[in-house]
Amino acid sequence: MRPFLAFALVLTLAAPAAADIYECRGPDGSVEFTNVSRGRGCRLAVRESDTRARARGAAMPQRRRGTATPDRYNRYDGYIREAAALYQLPEAFLRAVMKVESDFVYDVVSHAGAQGLMQLMPRTAAAMGVRDPFDPRQNVLGGARYLRILANLFGGDLVLTVAAYNAGEG
Repeated sequence: MRPFLAFALVLTLAAPAAADIYECRGPDGSVEFTNVSRGRGCRLAVRESDTRARARGAAMPQRRRGTATPDRYNRYDGYIREAAALYQLPEAFLRAVMKVESDFVYDVVSHAGAQGLMQLMPRTAAAMGVRDPFDPRQNVLGGARYLRILANLFGGDLVLTVAAYNAGEG
């Protein structure tokens, strides 16, 4: 479980620029994911090309009416805890996905049409029972439900889960 929390923490700190991700193992067997190789004990886990970063940047949100104050990072803690318990996913993982997808802005819409905190596409939102994608609770629960479905598909591998989540339907 610790490796996934470490990976989720890396995602929360991720910048929109391209970055390689290294998996580093400590002497005690702990695993940490970072964008900086520390040499011994580290291996390249993900290489992100500039092309992919540009493509991801093109899908960044086009409108942000929500607040830009730091308290938005804690505003949805209750929903995150609820979704984590309901769908048996690490809170840090859900928080990391939300940070990367919407930066905790509840009413954001991407150029591709993804909506809300977890950036759900309308068809996915509907399939997950989300009636109002801009309702924070519905969006977080719907996104977590979809992540759980993907995690089940990939044997609980959260790296593959988040990759599939970002790839979208199809």
